Amino acid sequence: MSRNPNIILIFTDEQRYDTIGAAGFPWMKTPNLDRMIKEGCLFTNAYTPNPVCIPARHNLITGLTARYHGYPNNESYPYTADLPVLPKLLSNAGYETRAIGKMHFHPVRRHHGFDKMELMEEIPIYREWDEYAMYLKEKGYGSIINIHGVRNLLYHAAQRSLMPEEHHPSNWVGDRAADFLRTNRGRHPFFLKASFIAPHPPFHVPDSYADMYLDAELPVPRTSETPLSPAAQRRSPDLGMPHVRGIRRSKEFYHAAVSLVDFNTGKILSALEETGELENTMIIYTSDHGDFIGDYGLFDKQLPYDSCAKIPLIIRYPGIFKPGSRFEAFADLNDILPTILQTAGIKYPGPELPGESLAPGNCRKDRSYQYIEHAAGSQRWISLRNKTHKFNYYFAGGYEELFDMQKDPCESVNLLHGKYSQEITDIRDELYKMLCSYEERWGLPGMTYKGQLLVLEKPEELKIKNRVNPQFQSFHTRLTDQPEKSGMNDFFSEMFNASCKENKYYKLGDLNLEQWKENCARAGLDAEPVIKKIRKSIL
Repeated sequence: MSRNPNIILIFTDEQRYDTIGAAGFPWMKTPNLDRMIKEGCLFTNAYTPNPVCIPARHNLITGLTARYHGYPNNESYPYTADLPVLPKLLSNAGYETRAIGKMHFHPVRRHHGFDKMELMEEIPIYREWDEYAMYLKEKGYGSIINIHGVRNLLYHAAQRSLMPEEHHPSNWVGDRAADFLRTNRGRHPFFLKASFIAPHPPFHVPDSYADMYLDAELPVPRTSETPLSPAAQRRSPDLGMPHVRGIRRSKEFYHAAVSLVDFNTGKILSALEETGELENTMIIYTSDHGDFIGDYGLFDKQLPYDSCAKIPLIIRYPGIFKPGSRFEAFADLNDILPTILQTAGIKYPGPELPGESLAPGNCRKDRSYQYIEHAAGSQRWISLRNKTHKFNYYFAGGYEELFDMQKDPCESVNLLHGKYSQEITDIRDELYKMLCSYEERWGLPGMTYKGQLLVLEKPEELKIKNRVNPQFQSFHTRLTDQPEKSGMNDFFSEMFNASCKENKYYKLGDLNLEQWKENCARAGLDAEPVIKKIRKSIL
């Protein structure tokens, strides 16, 4: 065994907290994560500090908020903050540091201290920059354009993977991680980040997983009895799908994608057992944020509700975390860096951190509150939870929400809507004051004035109806080998192939074809002949 503990961070994308069987959600088929809970510690109130990809991932590697790392939202500008980052700190301490999967760094190949990165990004800029895309080429599947499922029109629709199961992105991450573990075999301590794109949309799974949740008693979508926030009303679903059965099918594929990640987590556990390193390795399993998958009629994330803000978090390391234990206080991604550094015996050299090690015996951080932030300017909102209530503040117009998380865990009634009692006023005032102090300390500068949160002008457009995800894969357009470029698959054929086995659950004609047509035009694609074909087929 290695003298110092190994560390593995298994990181998923867009995985809700209620997607692990042993965490209390019996519809899930997750035997390997169930095992981790049995042998480790489950954090039952874990949250993301910012429910969107890039900010959450930078909180993770810096241990700090957007005030420091510069990403309050998904932005594509280069990372310029001069901060200690987790992989570099571990590398400087003698750890072999390996990244496999989605990192979402800018620039893409900025390594942040990883000795080697094997990338698998959602939308590769160049195929040569993406190890997974190059792997597909080497295996004879280089002609596939939509390597992570068809975005845009089918972004939230159930669809089948375009490559054989053994080459599915989630299987590639699991196989590469297991190969790394077998290669290292305890020669010296390592830090491995195995980062899956799943269950982030597009919801594309192999055929063998397509019907895994067909008859499962999945939870019914959450609804709201009071008006949703203006920010939520602006986020109408990309799906544009009118049929309840089609939305249900999307949820089935979302959960199946989690089960496929679970299967590959099993590969990692098996490789650790095979090499004798399991008991000398701290394994952390978590996600950047969740997904509404139909709750309140929404998809995606970016809002303070638990559907997308609450995340799974498991730590398996019997030397520190008691097997089968539960941690009920609040925890978040800001705690991951200090937890890993304490385990590795490394002193943090940077500014004060908002988080603290989750190992027993640490008590500096006040875990009776959970602060969450998102975005900047008029799009910004902040949120504070305590044991009983959640208070959300939207800077656009100063809109407020208050939920009783004990009586109303589904956040269906905003207690500040209409008339309310003095008791509710007192709860609101207490949380408002505390949230103000968190924003002044950890939030973006300039968002408070004389102990009050700013009230900014409301955006002009209240709602964007039936949005269609605007993104297309584009790496194939930058290929320099012309014969190879001309040999790429036809985009529209891939779209039909991905969806054809699901036509009893939804029809392409059900989707928002007009908005999709506009998106195609901006990408240089003529969708009119395809739309005519789709409409003719449903007459």
